[in-house]
Amino acid sequence: MSSKPAPGTSAAVDNPDIFDRTARRLRRDRAAPDYAAHDFIRATMLDGIAERLDAVTRDFTDILDLGCFDGAFAAPPGARVARCDAGFAFAKGAGGVQGDEDRLPFADASFDCVICAGVLDQVNDLPGALTLIRRVLRPDGLFLGAFVGAGSLSALRSALRVAEQDRPVARLHPQIEVRSAGDLLMRAGFALPVADVETLNVGYGDVGRLLGDLRGMAATNVLAGRRPLGKAALAGLAQAFADAADEGGRTREKFKIVFLTGWSPDPSQPKPARRGSGTASLTDALKR
Repeated sequence: MSSKPAPGTSAAVDNPDIFDRTARRLRRDRAAPDYAAHDFIRATMLDGIAERLDAVTRDFTDILDLGCFDGAFAAPPGARVARCDAGFAFAKGAGGVQGDEDRLPFADASFDCVICAGVLDQVNDLPGALTLIRRVLRPDGLFLGAFVGAGSLSALRSALRVAEQDRPVARLHPQIEVRSAGDLLMRAGFALPVADVETLNVGYGDVGRLLGDLRGMAATNVLAGRRPLGKAALAGLAQAFADAADEGGRTREKFKIVFLTGWSPDPSQPKPARRGSGTASLTDALKR
């Protein structure tokens, strides 16, 4: 039998999910009751977002807190905040709605600011999610995002390689480089895109504390097709992690936080100068 599509039809494109959406929702629901004890990564992200928001000399009236967790984001005075989270418990607790970042339940041009802290590294269609974020923004609306990026969890990654060197399995999520993040903003249609990175170092006495934090912040493995870690591999992981400890008995773990800033396009925004339109001579400037 021929596998060609019938005339007038097109072949379906199969794009399997990177992350298990159901598992992700369940992990977020599991983390919700005790999230405040493990929220230090997102708290750092929100501090960075607040600094960037304070530097903007304009007011925002309608803000979307996307991936709201426990609703800790504090909006500027006078602003209305809508909250959305992929997990039912977080969404309900924050008085928001449940929805995935790449399937937003909001109309176009609903907000003049969107903040998104701690979830973009677990989105199946990240380019699509960024495009939707741009679409729900009004012209000249601001997007501020943050997520754990490339170079994070290097100690855990190294210990896993030692523990499973015979049969390595993908257990950590793919991580996005800061330069790639900036490119994604441009692809999604944002104007004046900026991507920068800050590093947070945390010392752990044992790998169990690190895994507990990851579980508590809903950041454990939700890859589609994931496999459990066996007892022998878990013991090897604990030993390898301990072997990397410093003189104080702590293994330093690294979290690279990527911050994103972008604006919904608007004619009033500054434009880069046309190539070749400069009037000053670089040679003369260097001579002076």
